[in-house]
Amino acid sequence: MPENRPLRIAVIGSGPAGIYASDALTKSEADVSVDIYERMPAPFGLIRYGVAPDHPRIKGIIKSLHKVMDKPEIRLFGNINVGEDITVDELKQFYDAVIYATGATDDRPLNIPGGEHTIGAGEFVGFYDANPYFEDKWDLSADSVAVVGVGNVGLDVARVLAKTGEELKVTEIPDNVYDSLKENQAKEIHVFGRRGPAQAKFTPLELKELNDSDTIEIVIDPEDIQYDEGSEEARRASKIQDMVCTRLEQYAIADPKGAPHKLYIHFFESPVEVKTDAEGRVTAFVTERTELNGDGSVSGTGKLTEWPVGAVYRAVGYKSDEQPGLP
Repeated sequence: MPENRPLRIAVIGSGPAGIYASDALTKSEADVSVDIYERMPAPFGLIRYGVAPDHPRIKGIIKSLHKVMDKPEIRLFGNINVGEDITVDELKQFYDAVIYATGATDDRPLNIPGGEHTIGAGEFVGFYDANPYFEDKWDLSADSVAVVGVGNVGLDVARVLAKTGEELKVTEIPDNVYDSLKENQAKEIHVFGRRGPAQAKFTPLELKELNDSDTIEIVIDPEDIQYDEGSEEARRASKIQDMVCTRLEQYAIADPKGAPHKLYIHFFESPVEVKTDAEGRVTAFVTERTELNGDGSVSGTGKLTEWPVGAVYRAVGYKSDEQPGLP
């Protein structure tokens, strides 16, 4: 690199990772010039298009991201799709280094019989966050729905499905999203986790906020509050995990409040099959009861339960987006 010019860096992706990487570069000892390339018209990625609309607290992070973007060393180029509008080889010609922060928006599959009939949580999130790459209307005719996965994404999906359109109308959702949500027929949402409370990946605040809605009744079977030695160790090792377990215990023994929508959280239920009718419409979700092995892992018991549901959402993780020109 010539000594009379700054180190030129291209950052692909303007979500939190790309912007914080750019921020770190400008704070380093090196003299740098950073160009951020974004395929969307607007920046901020996950924060703009991956956070539930009823979580303005998290969306507030955009303020701090704006401060980074305002730095004179950083430029943003929107509506640029790397691999189509500009190639990896072209970037290498004009930059000293290229950072890829393109995220993971594709849903991992649910590899069980009938799994192809499930709906990716990321697809639903893309819809209600009005991501232009996703559907602009949604079929919410099922009155009973299953959500597979006990992380925050699964909890977001379940909460949005359990709320009324009117509750969400006061958020920043656009009219087309409201038009679908106001027709939502779901009265029962069942969230399934293969292991127990000590292995759930919720955050305490997300779990607590479930109870803020007058339309949602959280239901947990007290028999699902089980711990083995490995689970107890997980609680002792993490204050956050202990708080999650405590909140789940409170929900399990709470008196019913008579809310119209029931949000069930089922632990120790492993996905087995998604059943459909002749037209491919989901009719049931089958799980196998599991039990703790002592170290926090679980094994199947052979006991199957068939849950009558009209839709199954999978929140079992994301996979990285493939980038043309990269391995």
